Amino acid sequence: MFQWTDEQQAIRDAVRRFVAEEIEPHVEELEHGDMAPYDVMRKMYATFGLDQAARAGFRQMLDRKQSGDAPRSRRPGDSRAAMTLIPIIEICHHCPGIVTALGVSTGLAGGTIMKRGTPAQMERWGLDLLTLDKIGAWAITEPDSGSDALGGMKTSARRDGDEYVINGNKTFITNGPYADTVVLYAKLDDGSDTPVRDRRVLTFVLERGMEGFEQSKPFRKMGLHSSPTGELFCTDVRVGRDRLLGETEDEPGGGGRQSAKDNFVTERAGVAAMALGVIEQCLKLSVAYARDRLLWGKPIGDFQLIQLKLARMEVARLNVENLVFRHIEMSEAGQSLTLAEASAMKLYSAQAATEVAMDAVQLFGGNGYMSEFRVEQLARDAKVFQIYAGTDEIQVTHIARDLLGR
Repeated sequence: MFQWTDEQQAIRDAVRRFVAEEIEPHVEELEHGDMAPYDVMRKMYATFGLDQAARAGFRQMLDRKQSGDAPRSRRPGDSRAAMTLIPIIEICHHCPGIVTALGVSTGLAGGTIMKRGTPAQMERWGLDLLTLDKIGAWAITEPDSGSDALGGMKTSARRDGDEYVINGNKTFITNGPYADTVVLYAKLDDGSDTPVRDRRVLTFVLERGMEGFEQSKPFRKMGLHSSPTGELFCTDVRVGRDRLLGETEDEPGGGGRQSAKDNFVTERAGVAAMALGVIEQCLKLSVAYARDRLLWGKPIGDFQLIQLKLARMEVARLNVENLVFRHIEMSEAGQSLTLAEASAMKLYSAQAATEVAMDAVQLFGGNGYMSEFRVEQLARDAKVFQIYAGTDEIQVTHIARDLLGR
């Protein structure tokens, strides 16, 4: 695959029109907190029929779960990856934060419930998240366990009769301040001498307003202002087994630990598509500026140092685009990325997007430092690609360990 198909281009153009009409005019409001992203997300779902498609897909998944069939793996010819990544790329030309909020709500929160939950749990929480009728959060990171998310986790779930009592707090949680439904990971405290690092990880579903469950106000942060981020606090939150995903501590497929790791692969491929969107937009803006901005009587694009920046941006665009296309081709062939492949894809793409965005700021000079020229925002937004979904340093570790079989 070296370019989008005619069908994919038609979808891209339709998404591009929606972005131009419904997102681009509101970037300033989204950036300054005057507008939450959720109404825009819901309008996009309604415009493209994604809410109805989610309902139809939900029914199929539920039927398979109720009949005891294994989850359907990717099959040759499956084009869902392209249909998912195209909107990500287009939205990230202007507002990467919306993609983050959307992906966490439907993909991480909703997806985890659909993969790990019982049919009753899928119906109780899954459908509303997939259709955006409710907003979800996926809570694993803690103040002292970011990169060491599973081993360093301190949030505990203690058995108390037929219930669990959850204590601890989570931080840097996308949608945390406004989420209706939260998928939360906690270590089982069974009273044994098992070291905390080695204890079983369980996955629970909490909801806004539960006694002892508190959601913070949105954090102020460097970038991704259109994606609300916050902290969650659990103080003696009592939950029944019906809120334990799978309703068993012996969840098949590796339990909560494997659930988290499975999400890492999907999340990292999505970051590469986000990076491509930022790179494409920075290159587009930089080329236009290099043509129009005059210095010593001629366009700055005539100077070799400016040409070098543009050339490096184009190389980055081609490389990241090829990684995204490869992921789509693998999906269409019914294959999945290994952890090493997903981590390598995310590592390179995140670094490339950050470098391209900073080069764009430099190319624009003083104007690049001003928010009205947009590259300033994209540079701030791109930096988080090297931090969330696993830092650059963690990607290196995962690539090496996966290659070494450790």
